[in-house]
Amino acid sequence: MSHPAGPPVDQLTELEAAGELERLARLMAHHDQLYYSKDAPEISDAEYDELKARNQAIEARFPHLIRPDSPSLKVGAAPSEAFSQVTHARPMLSLDNVFSDEDVVDFVAGVRRFLGLGPDAELVFTAEPKIDGLSMSLRYEKGRLVTGATRGDGTTGENVTANIRTINEIPQVLPAGAPDVVEVRGEVYMAKAAFLDLNARMAERGGKVFANPRNAAAGSLRQLDPKVTASRPLRFFAYAWGEMTSIPAGTQYDVVEAFKSWGFQVNPLMARCVSTDDLLAHYHEIETLRGSLDYDIDGVVYKVDRLDLQERLGFRSRTPRWATAHKFPAQQATTVLTAIDIQVGRTGALTPVARLEPVTVGGVVVTNATLHNEDYIKGIGNSGEPIREGRDIRVGDTVIVQRAGDVIPQIVDVVLDKRPADAVAYVFPDRCPICGSHAVREEGEAKHRCTGGLVCSAQQQERLRHFVSRNALDIEGLGDKQIAFFFEADDDAMRIRTPADIFTLEARQEASQLSKLKNREGWGETSVGNLFAAIRARKAPALSRFIFGLGIRHVGETNAKRLARHYTSWSAFEAGARAAVPPVSKGDKGNDAWAELVGIEGIGSVVAEAVVDFFAEEHNIEVLTALLAEVIPQDEEAIVASGSPVAGKTVVFTGSLEKMTRDEAKATAERLGAKVSGSVSKKTDLVVAGPGAGSKLAKATEFGIEVIDEDAWLELVRGA
Repeated sequence: MSHPAGPPVDQLTELEAAGELERLARLMAHHDQLYYSKDAPEISDAEYDELKARNQAIEARFPHLIRPDSPSLKVGAAPSEAFSQVTHARPMLSLDNVFSDEDVVDFVAGVRRFLGLGPDAELVFTAEPKIDGLSMSLRYEKGRLVTGATRGDGTTGENVTANIRTINEIPQVLPAGAPDVVEVRGEVYMAKAAFLDLNARMAERGGKVFANPRNAAAGSLRQLDPKVTASRPLRFFAYAWGEMTSIPAGTQYDVVEAFKSWGFQVNPLMARCVSTDDLLAHYHEIETLRGSLDYDIDGVVYKVDRLDLQERLGFRSRTPRWATAHKFPAQQATTVLTAIDIQVGRTGALTPVARLEPVTVGGVVVTNATLHNEDYIKGIGNSGEPIREGRDIRVGDTVIVQRAGDVIPQIVDVVLDKRPADAVAYVFPDRCPICGSHAVREEGEAKHRCTGGLVCSAQQQERLRHFVSRNALDIEGLGDKQIAFFFEADDDAMRIRTPADIFTLEARQEASQLSKLKNREGWGETSVGNLFAAIRARKAPALSRFIFGLGIRHVGETNAKRLARHYTSWSAFEAGARAAVPPVSKGDKGNDAWAELVGIEGIGSVVAEAVVDFFAEEHNIEVLTALLAEVIPQDEEAIVASGSPVAGKTVVFTGSLEKMTRDEAKATAERLGAKVSGSVSKKTDLVVAGPGAGSKLAKATEFGIEVIDEDAWLELVRGA
């Protein structure tokens, strides 16, 4: 099973990126369910990693587009209903992945930068094999095993205690001196030899044969009868922990050593590394040992060793800043390019897609690959430099396909000595294959774009799909197939061309005597009733969802939430956007409404200009007016102050910080519920000023805003 990849991440437009993130969220949720809950994956780990890497790369370039259902914010899948559920005392989080030595260098540099450590300051990491098994949390109270739970969705897992007790390598009782509450976390796995033996026995009996040791371990652990689990040769490596009343050591390495002294198996290849070179050397050593190990691994995990530094580094959404997984490289394969098709995106971008003779790459059958753009086909890089030594790509070519990194899959080279004599250079189309409009490539752009705009049905339908997507209006029953059906409908009673048409559909159906949706193939009384109910349920959408659904350039989910949180109501947002006047010359700062808009943390001038341009477009106002006659966006709820002294307050950091980095200060403020702004306005509550504070400090003084120094800030948030 393969999934066509989109354009290179660095060439995606805002709308293309949003659409791609939506596709990846749906696709990965499907594969998560198969992998974690059903133990029946359709794709290999390498393919999944590539999907995840592409999602992360897009989010890194467009952080304002991060979706609430983003795979980067999720861990695993919902627990199975076959078992009772366990809520983890501390979430079981996943790790970011890196794929190259250069990525590891960047990871270490990022840790140093966040902590404010110079290149010569000591920074120790641990490095250990990444076991390809099933994550498990074992809870002990007063030395006795009381619960075994799968990771599940990271917050809630499956209670598999009875099955866990059958694994010989898991202690039932901890030795004297262990903390009163201990949650040991690690990986349940099956050795390769045991897996082969199990499959042979299952085949002999006519039973289910497992695809790989990981699935065999997961399937064995999820047996409703513990006797079945007991008959399976499961093992366990301990490497982490959750809730613990006292930590037995001050470093990652020494805590794992404590686990070993308590009777747990820990991986003998875990090592301390004092430099990036040490990390990479250990990675490549483990890579050479991979084939000889009696258990599956798919990479090496690096963790900052000192626990106090882990605490300072904290987390990004659902992944720690202090750890990452260095995955092993994916594979390449050779096949024949049979055709080049053109796909048209929401913004009119024309993307060439290679159609391939099916080929297996890393255990996955691939039939499509991205060709990115016209230049990539010609053998030209983003900056005009030759790629593939200038070799172009032609239909009929024998090509090398790769599945790795942030683009999946892609053609990386051509085997010239196998090129057919009649193969001709590919000519990129100058017309849109959907609507026939001219396709133009503007100066400085890598993409050809259809000029059809709203005339192009591909673009219109993509905008509608975005509006009803899960993280926008989230209208159940209006998927890609249904949008296409209503868009292409042959009469006004069921045609949908604009968002407002969605909400007038039921009334138009009631008024029509002839064209009834319930009489169309694939529809019936129940399905029509469910659709209308789903549409009615979205007539009062959350403000952030409504803003996101409009598809304003550069306004993804994160920026939509920022805008909603700041303005709190649609009327205030619309008024502010319409009133904002950007700078028109050097030295001009725009008006107060513009200053307020660009002062929202994370917005900035590019996003602000996109918002202003959206409300300046007459067609957008027409669409909005019709839509707002049907729906009423709900006001954003104000943040309720908690025990944190800065919850709900707007904080500005200015000048130099000497005891923490700016990133660390910002992360602390946001963790405590504050809004961090990049500029001072009358709505600012607190300014933290260090040495060198200039215009922001002066403005705070002018407005009478409270100003404190770094020491006072640290005292304010200490213990919060």
